[in-house]
Amino acid sequence: MDNNYYDPADLRKFGKISEWGPELGEKFFDYYNSVFQEGALSAREKSLIALAVAHVVKCPYCIDAYTKDGLQRGITKEEMMEAVHAGAAIESGATLVHGVQMMNKYNKLSM
Repeated sequence: MDNNYYDPADLRKFGKISEWGPELGEKFFDYYNSVFQEGALSAREKSLIALAVAHVVKCPYCIDAYTKDGLQRGITKEEMMEAVHAGAAIESGATLVHGVQMMNKYNKLSM
């Protein structure tokens, strides 16, 4: 038996979240499905964005889902990796820019 906190089989159970809150679950899935329709951005572009965000928020279910979705949409492994790096760059930049807050606090306290 595999002892992982995240069970890949749980991804297939995602739709069941509506069982404990049908009204909100239905609203969520309506919204979610609407977001990924073709619009100003293609479904392919949205899939790449979702894959990058999945890595930033560290959701293994989303990583699995949007890797599969990307493959089905013809997204290459190079495009996927570039999207992951774009997400990582934003995440690390967001962390580092908060260093300014630390620097400001340090300067204020050390006067």
